[in-house]
Amino acid sequence: MPEKKHEAHVAKEKKEVVSRLKKLIDEHKVVAAVDVENLPAKQLMNMRSQLRGKAYLLMSKKRLISIALDEAGKEGLSELKKHLKGMPALLFSNDNPFALYKLLKKNKSPAPIKAGQTTPKDIVVKAGGTGFAPGPVIGELGAFGIKAGVEGGKVAIKEDKVVAKEGEQVSAKLAGLLQRLDIQPMEIGLNLVAAYEDGDVLGKDVLDIDEEAFMTQLKGAASDAFKLTIGVSLPLKENIELLLGKAQMEAIALADTQSILTKDTINRLLGKAEAHAEALKDKI
Repeated sequence: MPEKKHEAHVAKEKKEVVSRLKKLIDEHKVVAAVDVENLPAKQLMNMRSQLRGKAYLLMSKKRLISIALDEAGKEGLSELKKHLKGMPALLFSNDNPFALYKLLKKNKSPAPIKAGQTTPKDIVVKAGGTGFAPGPVIGELGAFGIKAGVEGGKVAIKEDKVVAKEGEQVSAKLAGLLQRLDIQPMEIGLNLVAAYEDGDVLGKDVLDIDEEAFMTQLKGAASDAFKLTIGVSLPLKENIELLLGKAQMEAIALADTQSILTKDTINRLLGKAEAHAEALKDKI
């Protein structure tokens, strides 16, 4: 009997968690899947503080989160289940998902990689001095295909070398070497994997925008569009003065070639007639 009572209590707790998740989903326009794996408690507390007033984070078991996403009743929300990775949690917000991703990315800090961890990106050991005295370290570097030599009495790496590809697990030896080289490929912070808004699920590849490059592209597109309106003579408030000036210049040029008298061409045409008359006079 005590076992049944315990099972009933557990089942009730799970139902309450699902109910709470569904309520939060209903109250927010943006629901994001985040991975909090390997995030130290101190950093988690700091992130909660950073998000206060902008977003709410709730961690739970993957199965309960999946149930809540299925039962919430929002079109397309179930697709977010595919993005529940590592130690999943849901982030709820009414903020723009791009601004939310930017905030989380901004608050990440670099960290060394540990043995057994998966690389978030290619790990590159760059060419340059190391500060190490010549010795066994040259062999350790060579074990990973890193070309090294001695320059100025110190070990120097000759060329860039990718020592681990994205998604690979790092060995204890490589993790130790990277730490000695002060290479920190990991990032501590909330890892936003995907966000749901208005029926669409946006992956981090979409949300992670290089704002400087985007603005450059946007300005280039605006410039090209403006040139096109001039080329096809499409009048707009932004180009009307330029089009009128262009039309006036073309009209004057046409009047000149066809010897049409206007206030803009009369002086040039009279000058041209006078020059012709002088030339003819000389021939007589």
